[in-house]
Amino acid sequence: IARRLKKRRVPPTGRWHLDEMVCKIGGRRMYLWRAVDDEGEVLDVIVQRRRDTEAALKLIKRLLRNQPVEPETITTDGLASYGAALEQLELRHLHRPGRLRDNNRGENSHLPIRRRERQQRRFKSQASAQRFLTTHAAIYNTFNIQRHLISRSTLRRFRADADTAWAAATV
Repeated sequence: IARRLKKRRVPPTGRWHLDEMVCKIGGRRMYLWRAVDDEGEVLDVIVQRRRDTEAALKLIKRLLRNQPVEPETITTDGLASYGAALEQLELRHLHRPGRLRDNNRGENSHLPIRRRERQQRRFKSQASAQRFLTTHAAIYNTFNIQRHLISRSTLRRFRADADTAWAAATV
């Protein structure tokens, strides 16, 4: 279902925000690496044990391989691993290290995951967390509509489009 939903989505924008967060999985500290575009569309999610250049490199390579658009800018927090990974890929000129609130889009993308994590009383394994989060991202992208930005009639149309996409993906 998630794969079919991803195929039906419009291409994301080229302004990417990358961020990582700590979560406990099976009693161990893991890092959830996420990439979103400037409209809040979840581009990719990776669960890793480490928070280093190698992990950042894996996320960025995966993004470049799987996204239909090339990045225009890549905004990150102050973690030096992003800069080192982008240097290895010769994309340093696209990097915008976040100052103050520049990377709020990436930071706020973690909120739905934190809510789900609390409801489910933590994830049990890295593999199950990866599967759940990848699927959740595709469904979230389909049904996430920023209601405060649009009129009621437009909201109804967007919700009808989301329901149509869901019906087509679950057939």
